[in-house]
Formats: sequence, structure tokens, C-alpha cells
Amino acid sequence: MADDIRDELEIRPVTPANLEQFNDLLAYVFQVTAKEVEESGYEDGELERAKRPVLEKSDVIGWWQGDQLISQLAIYPCRVNIHGQLYDMAGLTGVGTYPEYAGHGLMHDLVKIGLSHMRDHHQWISYLYPYSIPFYRKKGWEIMSDHLTFDVKDTQLPKVDNSLPGHVERLEIDDPDVIEIYNRFALHNHGAMIRNQLNWDEYWRWEDEDERIAGVYYDDNDIPQGYVLYWIADEVFHIKEMVYNTQEARIGLWNFVAAHFSMVEHVKGDIYKNEPLHFLLDDGDITQTIHPYFMARIVDVAQFLKSYPFEEADKPLHFVVSDPLADWNNGVFGLWWDEAGHLQVTDRPVGDPVKLDIQTLTTMLMSYRRPSYLAKIERIEASKAAIKQLERIIPNDEPYFSDYF
Repeated sequence: MADDIRDELEIRPVTPANLEQFNDLLAYVFQVTAKEVEESGYEDGELERAKRPVLEKSDVIGWWQGDQLISQLAIYPCRVNIHGQLYDMAGLTGVGTYPEYAGHGLMHDLVKIGLSHMRDHHQWISYLYPYSIPFYRKKGWEIMSDHLTFDVKDTQLPKVDNSLPGHVERLEIDDPDVIEIYNRFALHNHGAMIRNQLNWDEYWRWEDEDERIAGVYYDDNDIPQGYVLYWIADEVFHIKEMVYNTQEARIGLWNFVAAHFSMVEHVKGDIYKNEPLHFLLDDGDITQTIHPYFMARIVDVAQFLKSYPFEEADKPLHFVVSDPLADWNNGVFGLWWDEAGHLQVTDRPVGDPVKLDIQTLTTMLMSYRRPSYLAKIERIEASKAAIKQLERIIPNDEPYFSDYF
């Protein structure tokens, strides 16, 4: 392809009228087969119609060659809980370029425009599911959460605790009590999506919902406190997600799983936080795997810091940040606390310096990795005193994120 191919291209929005081209590009880039679509419970044409609300709600931009869409990305509006503070989050999805147009910097330009769009819409942080971690690291994103899978033999299931006052009921996966449990959970778990109906629709997008069941734990006051979303196939109890707002609910849900002892040989499932299951089981000799899951990126450092819930007022310090794509993030961001204990953000170099890139700042403030560890592997350049201060003021809760878009 000639080097001047960009002269034939233009960037413009992708609208619901372009739904077929939007889906065709995604299906080609990610090699989604008709068989996979069918196994997810969709009949002919249903998936395209199901994705229309996402396209309608999202801001999608693309490179066009005439009337042909050749490269695109979608910005999916979401809300997330970051250490108890709610942020508007830009979910980056639908990213793809036809291979014959690769190598011309098309996606680089789309991402830069996308970041400006996020900033204009006060989306101070962005999440994405990476098809290539190195690619997105170069664009300023960094790993923020893990996906653990486990395999527990039937003989390793915890013994049923009959002393619990509550009970479990089997319900539809969209029962209002399931939604309520998750809403309370998300408001108290760092990193989690605050799901609206569209988010729930996307959560189930690639699942055969008709085969999924919700086991809901109710306490002795009949208040729903936890759920397990599951299905049983080929003598395996599959757990999609287990959410609980009390430890009693956790034990009660595992009681429910263990009650299937005579029906299954294995329990296999997913955990979306670096909280290995083996420590909670009497027989912890189970098979577990851990994979990086979602990545995050601070879109606007100054605005993100102004809302960030640091643990306590402390002496001033300043970040010296480098960002490969968002020029407004290159520079000094000073933190100091006024007499009332309120955080102030300035462009002056107050206190000790902390030098780092946008990727490291993101993963540190998301508490995926702690400041002392990042300093040890030389991702942060700072004095020992500054690192100790960061350890004190950055909350220590690890992120939980179980959605997919």
C-alpha cells in the first residue's frame, strides 16, 4: 500500500446506521465465528440487533475510505467505584483495523482523538480488555485487575455448616434481588462497575442466559446478601461469579455449592480479584490459575487526583508524569493539604518528587501494585521517604472487576 494512503482516508463518526460495517470489522479482527455466536444462544441476526444499543450509547469514531469503514474504536460510557469514589469511566472497546491498512498509524491517531473525547466528557479514567498488553501499554494503559480460575474436586468442597440462620433460593439471573446484591457490592468494592441495564446486557452478551441460574443467599431477616451465578454440565458445577456482602453469605453460598456433592465431580469457576480460594478451604490443594484481566489508564491526571480519596492528609509531594499520547498529562502535579485537610492539586513542584509514567501512576493509584514494589522494580524514581508516604496515603484495597465489554 502506498505511503500516501492516508490522503484517501478521513476520520468521522460511526453511527447506528453503520451497524453492519461496525460488526463486520469486529467479527473479522477478533475472528468471531458463526458457531461461537450460535453457542452463545443467538439466532441469525440477533447478535447484530443486540449490539445496536451499545453503538447507540457509545461514541464511536473510525477511519473511512469513502463509504468503507476500515478502522474504529468505541468509547463505552460507564461508572466505576475507585476506593469509594464514583468516577465516570470510558470503556475502550470495539477496537480494530483491517490488516491491509495496518502500519499507517491509524489506531494511534484514533486513540489520541479518543483520549481528548474522554477528557471533554469528564471521563477521567478508562478501562479496556486488552487483546495485546504490550500494544496498550505503549498507549498508556496498564494492568489493573486479575482473573483467577479454580478447579475444586468434589472431595475438597467445604463441609456444610448447618448453623447458619439463612437460606438459599434458586432464582432467575435477572431477579431484582440479584441486581440489588450486586449494587450494594459494587458500592463497597474498589474497581467494580456500577452496572446499569446496558452494562448487565453486556455482562451476559456471550452467555447462554437460558442455562444460567442464580443461587441467592438470604439472612435470617430475609435480606438478600449474596449470590452465585452458575450452571451444571457434564458433572461440573460452573461458577460464573460469586458475590457476597457478608461472610455469612459466603459460607452459605459454599454450603449451597457443596450440597451438589452427589451430582458433580468438580467445581470450576472464576474469581475477579487476587484473592486465591485455596486459603478459604480446609483442603487447599486445588488447581488455580491467574491471568491479567483488565487494563486502566488515567485520562486526565489533574482531574483524577482532585477526586481521588487519599487515606489521610499528609505533607506535600509532587508527581512528575510522562504520557506517550496525552500531552496534558506531561508535567508536574503537586499535592498538598490545606488547614482543613482538603487536597489541593497544583502544577508547582511542592514537597518530594515522584517520577513515573502514566502507566505506573495508574496501576499504583488503582492499588493493583503498591508503591514500594513499583520502586523496587524501578518503575518509580523517588526517595524512600516519598515511597513511605505513598504507602500511607494510597488505599490498600485490590481492584475487583468482573465485567466485559
